[in-house]
Amino acid sequence: MRYTRVFIQSIGYQLAPNVVSTASLEARLAPVYKALRVPPNQIEPLTGVRERRYWDAGQTMAGGALKAARKALETADFDPHDLGMLLYAGVCRDNLEPATACEVADRLDVRGRAIVHDVSNACLGLMNSIFLVANAIELGQINAGLVVSCESARQIVDLTIERMLQKCDMETFKASMATMTGGSGAAAVLLVNETLARDGHRVAGGVLRSAPEHHTLSRWGPDSGVPTSGPQIMETDAAATLDHGVRLGCATHRDFLEELGWPAPGPDRVICHQVGSAHRLTVLKAVEIPIERDFCTFEYLGNIGTVSLPLTAAVADERGFLERGQRVGFFGIGSGLNCLLLGIEW
Repeated sequence: MRYTRVFIQSIGYQLAPNVVSTASLEARLAPVYKALRVPPNQIEPLTGVRERRYWDAGQTMAGGALKAARKALETADFDPHDLGMLLYAGVCRDNLEPATACEVADRLDVRGRAIVHDVSNACLGLMNSIFLVANAIELGQINAGLVVSCESARQIVDLTIERMLQKCDMETFKASMATMTGGSGAAAVLLVNETLARDGHRVAGGVLRSAPEHHTLSRWGPDSGVPTSGPQIMETDAAATLDHGVRLGCATHRDFLEELGWPAPGPDRVICHQVGSAHRLTVLKAVEIPIERDFCTFEYLGNIGTVSLPLTAAVADERGFLERGQRVGFFGIGSGLNCLLLGIEW
């Protein structure tokens, strides 16, 4: 799809306050390493994640998303009453119903004709939501929309460590390592049409591709009623996910360059979903994008699911990595498998 009227006006984010080192998680896993007779301290060498952040106990997802939303609106000096759509895109939600978006909208005083609902699609949910808002803006259905998300990793990491300690078998160990990269945070993306854009970043277009035959490679569930607490299991076949994810990403990237008319190797800068070092190097090599064009945050923030990509883009912008006039690629992928690449004229 191509867009002519869609702009990213601002991105707001909220870092969770508590820094949790990989070393502290490794100390808790010491009995597992000993029982399996494998070398300790596996997480950082395998993933490149040395720390991540957790929310304070009791933090709601709507509350975290609200903080990011207010930052995005304040940065753009945008009145929330002018929003035609508000979507919440996190994997973590406060309730099965009503939609977490409803509480965020209420606390921002967004109501009336505004479209308000949740979107769920693993780590791709926020990118999918940008796609939905952009389509509505391009069609003239709305003038502006806000996408928000908040993720919390504390509970699922604690539950996974408890499970690893109980089982102490290699199968559980392998399936659980990816969970150890999880971090927490919130992000919000404000999109507007050309009449409201002020020094915004034009969304040129993008490409979406799916490979649902690989939906069994990762699982977070069963849903106990409150997805950020209660008995859950999170398992990932990391090797197969990387293999099939890279194949899907390469196919999507080829279509992306053709759709946008950008010459290979593509964007001047890329912001990818933050998984870890092995994923980063493998993907960039496969699509032939030099590593110096990529900006990453997983080393100190971990994988924050849906929040990772927009938060990383905001940090990259703050640090001058993204500059006016550059072609920027937002490369998102999520369990399922689904892939969405967006091209932005920064």
